[in-house]
Amino acid sequence: MKPQPYRCPLGKLQPQATDLDAIKEAGWREQHILVVKETDERLDFVEREFVRRIGERLYGRKRHG
Repeated sequence: MKPQPYRCPLGKLQPQATDLDAIKEAGWREQHILVVKETDERLDFVEREFVRRIGERLYGRKRHG
């Protein structure tokens, strides 16, 4: 029988990468919550401007600094 490689018990505590797009997709499909970054390159100029205007209308202009 081949010996098993050593596995540190602390390995379970290592953070796992989160798939943010999967979380956003699930939020949309399950709760109809849309999370969109204003600068998302999948959007064209008109769509990005639309997202920016909705954000400003609901939450105000971005704070600089």
